[in-house]
Amino acid sequence: MRGRAIRLSLPRRTVGDLLHFAAAVPSVPVQKRIRLKAVVDARKACRNRPRWTAIFAKAYALVAAEFPELRRAYVKFPWPMLYEYPVSVANIVVERDYEGEPAVFSILIKRPSARSLPEVGRIIDHASTAPINDIKEFRRSLRISALPRPLRRLLWWAGLNIGSGRGHFFGTFALSVYSALEAESLHPLAPLTTVLNYGVIGSSGDVNVRIIYDHRVMDGATVARALARLEQILNTSILNEIRSLTEHALPSVEGGSSALSPLTS
Repeated sequence: MRGRAIRLSLPRRTVGDLLHFAAAVPSVPVQKRIRLKAVVDARKACRNRPRWTAIFAKAYALVAAEFPELRRAYVKFPWPMLYEYPVSVANIVVERDYEGEPAVFSILIKRPSARSLPEVGRIIDHASTAPINDIKEFRRSLRISALPRPLRRLLWWAGLNIGSGRGHFFGTFALSVYSALEAESLHPLAPLTTVLNYGVIGSSGDVNVRIIYDHRVMDGATVARALARLEQILNTSILNEIRSLTEHALPSVEGGSSALSPLTS
């Protein structure tokens, strides 16, 4: 049977490079069933409901402020070491159409713990709807993917292994979900220290939340404690912020622009 050859698009090249470096990370998933009934109810009471992605990104950054291990990275230049960042930078994956092909890109949000949920949501909304070339992270990704593979891989290696630049180019943690599509990933791969991932939030408010972590940087007990603290923060400070939004929110259609970006509901 004769088929047809399809040339790799620039976003497909990016995924290939990402997986090449992710394969070298000894990643381990840790999962906890988290109860969010109060958060779900408070969010439903908002006319302009905050994105779940914004909720989890801010909550995780608050956890990382207490757990320095979540702000560390294993780097190899000039020698193998752990490099610790003063604040978190979220690397959030969004899905966009690129030249007729569904493609994944990522945006960086510096210090989401210090931003309001609506502000984090607006950044994600912009990344989900603005022209591709208007977003600097997308432009940079496409420029690098257009280079020959040896040069691409060299730039990726330098970006991931020079501590001072790694956080600027890749962030300190990744958040990748597609629960809006009624599905969840069990072990997403990335070359970062941690990947935060959550499944479909049930009617009872229960949800599976996972942290996939680099075992060179920390151990599973630390991650388990971080997940427990994440549940506490979601049900206290994040819950209080969501409740405060009910007095100020404007009418909107549920889900915002999530139909355009199901990876960031």
